[in-house]
Amino acid sequence: MLRELDIKEDEKGVPHTFSIKFCTRSGEVVFLTRAVTSGAGINRNMAANRERGFLPVDVSFHKIDHVYPCLIDNILEYNNMTVKL
Repeated sequence: MLRELDIKEDEKGVPHTFSIKFCTRSGEVVFLTRAVTSGAGINRNMAANRERGFLPVDVSFHKIDHVYPCLIDNILEYNNMTVKL
């Protein structure tokens, strides 16, 4: 699952989208029906902090909300499949 999150786009240049459910640091459960992987912030080392950033997009790949930073341990579902780490 983490390898798939690192894929930005396919061989034709189309962004890789997925659905994801995760828990934020404040305890809120967020479900994004269509999202792409994005950076979590300017001064963050995502690999060292075990974080990923998720950007919700519409059908035309335009952003519709802000980037959600998430710890990889807080991911609950990926493409409607339960995640177990």
